[in-house]
Amino acid sequence: MEDAIVLYPSPAIGHLIAMVELGKLLLTRYPSLSVKILITTPPYDTGSTAPYINRVSATNNSITFHRLPTISLPPSVSPLRETLSFELHRLNNPHVHQALVSISETSAVRAIFMDFFCTPALSVAAELNVPAYFFMTPSASNLAAFFYLPFIHRNTTKSLKDLDINLDIPGLPPIPAGDMPNPILDRNDKAYECFFNVSTQLPKSAGIIVNTYELLEPRVVKAISDGLCVPDGRTPPLYCIGPLIASDDQTGGDVGSHACLSWLNSQPSRSVVLLCFGSRGLFSTEQLKEMAIGFVSAAEVEKRVKELMDSEEGNSVRMQVLKMKAAAMAAMSEGGSSRVALSNLVESWTRG
Repeated sequence: MEDAIVLYPSPAIGHLIAMVELGKLLLTRYPSLSVKILITTPPYDTGSTAPYINRVSATNNSITFHRLPTISLPPSVSPLRETLSFELHRLNNPHVHQALVSISETSAVRAIFMDFFCTPALSVAAELNVPAYFFMTPSASNLAAFFYLPFIHRNTTKSLKDLDINLDIPGLPPIPAGDMPNPILDRNDKAYECFFNVSTQLPKSAGIIVNTYELLEPRVVKAISDGLCVPDGRTPPLYCIGPLIASDDQTGGDVGSHACLSWLNSQPSRSVVLLCFGSRGLFSTEQLKEMAIGFVSAAEVEKRVKELMDSEEGNSVRMQVLKMKAAAMAAMSEGGSSRVALSNLVESWTRG
């Protein structure tokens, strides 16, 4: 039987690409490996992933995609989209179980790597005795907050939105409780329950891969590795492997064909301010109008942008960006920290 690993990403394009890039990177250390990727088809829009999947399928014979059956979601009890994603993957467990059993008939499944939205599948992996690793598409800082949430929960009966305090999460600067991510602000919301469950399940994994590199977040990486973020429990091995980014020719789309990018390319240099709220950032009409009015009417914005571009502070920021870019390239080069972590990850399941 061939050795195989199973990747179980969340269906959002940003989560999918990062995990597939991890699979491709693993093949550089373990060329005989077969990579099986479970694809979920949600009953809601997550952006087009087909072009990317088709491109990877056509160029990587060792990577195969297994599409899970489409399921229907019950009415949500939370207005937050994250709740739908967790519920989707909970209902997917029988299909994940069947997929792993089917793959095991022709391959020796050495491990499963799952997105944190796919946490419900941890029980499936345990039932089938398959080592389970979590893959965190966000930062190590995000992981530290995940790890520390149960400790915060035990030490207050209030929701974070009602706390007028700073949270002292190991490895991070003080964070006002009300500034934490929206899904965990209200402990009575279903979304909070879902994220809290992730926090309690992370320590049960065989290890956690984070799409980052050590020099980008040295303080928080050390805090996690030293066990400070899980004061009363186990911290699984941490593997900082990143940045995992698909090259332009691997995304499967012609970026130049998008009207918005064509418009952007025609603008004068240093004349556009970018507001980025993630690949699925959604805003109401009123919010969009407020943002537009703010930028159209505020000459102060133009002044500050110009100052940043032309000032010593701006030059310092750009120099720091160039340094971090070089550090990222060094981390992913042979002998770099991410490559070393990759080798340690492969060894963690092959030695067993």
